Amino acid sequence: MTKRVILSLIICLAVLSSISCKKKNKSEKTRALFPVRQDEKWGYIDKTGKIVINPQFDEALEFSEGLAPVRIGKKYGFIDETGKVVINPQFDGAWEFSEGLAGVMIGRDDHTKYGYINKTGEFVFKQQFDQAGNFQEGLIPVKIGGKNGYVDKTGEMVINPQFDFAGGFSEGLALVLIGDKRGYIDKTGKIVIDPQFDFALDFSEGLAPVLIGNKRGYIDKTGKIAINPQFDIVLPFSEGLAPVMIGRFIDGKWGYIDKTGEMVINQQFDMADGFSEGLAPVKIGGKYGYIDRTGKVVIHPQFDFAVPFSKGLAKVKIAEKWCYIDKSGQYVWKPTK
Repeated sequence: MTKRVILSLIICLAVLSSISCKKKNKSEKTRALFPVRQDEKWGYIDKTGKIVINPQFDEALEFSEGLAPVRIGKKYGFIDETGKVVINPQFDGAWEFSEGLAGVMIGRDDHTKYGYINKTGEFVFKQQFDQAGNFQEGLIPVKIGGKNGYVDKTGEMVINPQFDFAGGFSEGLALVLIGDKRGYIDKTGKIVIDPQFDFALDFSEGLAPVLIGNKRGYIDKTGKIAINPQFDIVLPFSEGLAPVMIGRFIDGKWGYIDKTGEMVINQQFDMADGFSEGLAPVKIGGKYGYIDRTGKVVIHPQFDFAVPFSKGLAKVKIAEKWCYIDKSGQYVWKPTK
């Protein structure tokens, strides 16, 4: 695996975890439950680590909008927060609910199609897409015949398939790929920032990371450079700060900048992710811990991997086992096997 591929994977994982946390922190108003695995089965704990839905599923994903996808045998369905199956297992794949709808997969391999159901399990529009994602800001990117476009919640195609890649909408704009260049469109499908970047990510807090030349910086929603390209790796802003790295991937150090581009937490970390609920995971000396917004280490580096906090807890990995900690760094859940 090349360094470029490894770097891309790390950036994608960090961005996805940050985006996931951002969505949950913004919209999750239901009971805080967390999937755990015990004795080869999956169930759910609450914030105190108490098991509230007994391990009984072959796979369990996170709750969103009061429901969670679970796998029983080879099929996926949905449960409510009491653990009751409310949408019978019948799908070959299922994703979390977003804006009232959930993506589901029917078929496998060359016969796979995607559609969307409501919370009663009824198809709002049936499987017809080659690829699909989650609804964001009322629209969803879909792939048909090798090109990507957008549909609304009725399944109507509102932006025709024309892009080589299409991301979800964030702050009114969506990242699209035309040929080998990235730009941004609005909800009418109009290109508002011309495809010109070899690398770009979604907008967050009014700014988007882009690659210009061989350095990365940030643009605003008009496409104007807001923070000059000067970094080798950048991630989106969260809670007013963004992780950035200067140097070679194998030995460069990460720090955090504010929206003026000033380095407010000095480069000192081997890896860094975005802030969520006031804390950010960082890697120091081969282990992950957490810092606050002043850069102070508040949870000592001791984990093999760590992700941002969500709903008061964070997932951390030790010796191939995933655990949950609270903001004091105390374990609330450790698998027994």
